[in-house]
Amino acid sequence: MQATAVIAIFAFIILASLYVAPRRASIEGFFSGSGAEGRAPGLWTLVLSQVTTWIFARSLMNAAILGFFYGIAGVLAYAAYYGSFLTGGFIIGRMRAKGARSVQDWLTDQFGSVGTGCYNLVIALRLLSEVFANLIVVGLIFSAALPGVGFAEVGSILIVGLLALAYSAWGGLSAALKTDVMQMSLFLVVFAAAFLALVLSPGFSLGAVLTAEGASGQYNGWILLLVALLQVFSYPVHDPVMMDRGFIADEDTTRKSFIHAFWISALCIIAFGFFGIQAALEGADYEGELIGTWATILPAWVFVLLLVSLLVSALSTLDSALSSAARLVVEELRLAPKTLNGGRMAMVVFAVAGGALTLWGNQSLFDAVAVSGTASMFLTPVIVAALLGNRIVPQWAYLVSFAVAMLGAVAYFLRGNELVAAILVEGHKYEQLLQICVVVLVIGFGAVLLGSRRVDAQ
Repeated sequence: MQATAVIAIFAFIILASLYVAPRRASIEGFFSGSGAEGRAPGLWTLVLSQVTTWIFARSLMNAAILGFFYGIAGVLAYAAYYGSFLTGGFIIGRMRAKGARSVQDWLTDQFGSVGTGCYNLVIALRLLSEVFANLIVVGLIFSAALPGVGFAEVGSILIVGLLALAYSAWGGLSAALKTDVMQMSLFLVVFAAAFLALVLSPGFSLGAVLTAEGASGQYNGWILLLVALLQVFSYPVHDPVMMDRGFIADEDTTRKSFIHAFWISALCIIAFGFFGIQAALEGADYEGELIGTWATILPAWVFVLLLVSLLVSALSTLDSALSSAARLVVEELRLAPKTLNGGRMAMVVFAVAGGALTLWGNQSLFDAVAVSGTASMFLTPVIVAALLGNRIVPQWAYLVSFAVAMLGAVAYFLRGNELVAAILVEGHKYEQLLQICVVVLVIGFGAVLLGSRRVDAQ
C-alpha cells in the first residue's frame, strides 16, 4: 500500500512537471532561463528555484543522518552550509559590480584561461556528484518502498533519470525554473504535513530534540560545524546551479532572492533533521540508511510523505544540474555548438556518467559534500584578496591554492590509505577533515598574500 501511494503521487508530480515545462524552447531560454517573451525570472520564481535546487534529496538525507548520529549539533552543522546563500549572494553582488557576467568571466579577467580551466574542472565534478548522489537517494527510496523487489533500485534510477532528462533536454534552464516553482510548492505542502505530524505526535518533545546527544554524541557534530564555517565562503562559488541563477535577473531581485532562499532552506534542513534526531531518541537502529528506520517508527502516511518529499527534491535537483551542465559544456568549455541539440547532448553525457557512478558502490552521501567542499576552498584566499581586498593575485599563487585544495580533497577521499593516514591526525574522519581544511587555507592564504600586491589608487 505504501509503495503504491509513493509511486502514484510521484507519477502525478512527474506528469505535472512535464505539463508545466515550456512547449517551445529557444536558445536564449535554454541556456539563460529567460521566458517566452525574453523576460528574466521574477523574485519568487528565483527564490523557489534556488531553494528547491539546494533542498535536494542528498541534503535532506544528510541532515537526517547527521541528526541521528550527532543530535542537534549535526543538524546545525549541515544547516551552516546554507549560509552559502548569504556568502554566495554577497560574492555575486561584488562580481556584478565589477562588470562580470559569470564567475568564469571574472576569473578570466583575473587569471586567463588557466583560472577558468581549474574552476571548470571543479564544477564539472560537482555537477557529476549532484547527478550521482540524487539518483542514489532515488534508488534507496524505492528499495525501501519495494522491499524484496530485486530490480527496484536500478530500475528506479533508470526511470527517474530518463524522465528528468526528458523534460530538462526539452527546455533547458527555462524548463528547470518553471518546474522548480511547481515542485517546490508541492514539496512545502507535503513536507509541512509530515513535519506537523511529527511535532504533534505524543512521543515528540522539542526540548529533548534540541538537547539530544544523538546515537554517537555531539562532539563530532560540533567539529563538522567548524568545517562548515571554514568552507561556507567558497562553497557556493563552486556550485554552478546557484551561480547560474545569480546572473539572470537584475541585481536587486537577485540580492533579495538569495536572502529569502537562505532562511527558507535553513528552516527546511533543520526541520528535516528533526526526523533523524527523533529516530535516535526512539532507539531506532541505523540500518545502513535511515529510510528503513522511519518505516518502523512513523505512521504509514507520514512515511509516504517523507519519501515523496525526497523524490521531489531529487527530481528538481536533477533538472537543474543538467541545465547547468549544458551551459558549462556549451558556453564555457565550448565543446559543443550553442544550439538546442548541443545543449541536449551535454545533458545526456552528464546524465549517463552520473548514472554510471551509482554502480560504483560508494553510497556515503556526505563524502561528496566533503570532497567537493574541500576542493572549492582554493577560491577562498583568491576571492578575499582579489575581489574584496582589491589586490592583484599572480597566476602561480592561484595555482598553488588550487593544487593544495585538490590534494586536500584527494586526501580526504583516500583517508583509509596507509600513506595518507600517516599524515592525518588519528581520530574521527571529521577531525581529519578539519585538519585538511585548516592546512588548505593556511597554504592558500600564504601563497596569495606572499604573491599578491595592492592595486594602486588612481
